[in-house]
Amino acid sequence: MDLKQRKLFFRRLKRDNPAPTTELQYASAFELLVAVILSAQATDVSVNKATQKLYKVANTPSSIIALGEKGLKAYIKTIGLFNTKARNIIRTCQILIDAHDSSVPRERVALEALPGVGRKTANVVLNTAFGEPTIAVDTHIFRVSNRTNLAAGKTPLSVEQALLDVVPRAYRKDAHHWLILHGRYTCTARNPKCAKCSVFEICEWDKKGNYASFA
Repeated sequence: MDLKQRKLFFRRLKRDNPAPTTELQYASAFELLVAVILSAQATDVSVNKATQKLYKVANTPSSIIALGEKGLKAYIKTIGLFNTKARNIIRTCQILIDAHDSSVPRERVALEALPGVGRKTANVVLNTAFGEPTIAVDTHIFRVSNRTNLAAGKTPLSVEQALLDVVPRAYRKDAHHWLILHGRYTCTARNPKCAKCSVFEICEWDKKGNYASFA
């Protein structure tokens, strides 16, 4: 996919969704951080159901620590891997209090030093909370990037690096959200909705014709 095609690709996505954002519900950088930690191998819907109740009683590092690991588990037990996530969140809260004045750091190194926070989570927080032009490659973005030939790669990191190289600067800050939403609702793993895809003619997937009539 050449530069002209990539610009058209993102121009179409922007036309369809001028102000994309995460589907996780949050009201602060800390709430976002906790939600993203919880979202690993879980749906945004399940995370939102849990945090809607949790944040009413605890939405700061100190208030979550006050709940304790057992108390936190009671709110997130419907989410996969909740035992490990509860432990990581409690440890993260303590580090935020001790090392960051209870605030979420804006530096990648500091974020990735937090328990339960890897590169993908750090990228989401940097992009969504702080407006940094980072791209967190999840399964949706990995699939869309490779399938369309927007930015091919064999690993999430290689796709991330390729995207940062090829996404036009004007679209880089919102690219993460456009791509994940496109993968979640249009360019799905099974039965992609090619007939409704706004970038159909730009996409270079050799199997797209098989799905061109799918509603």
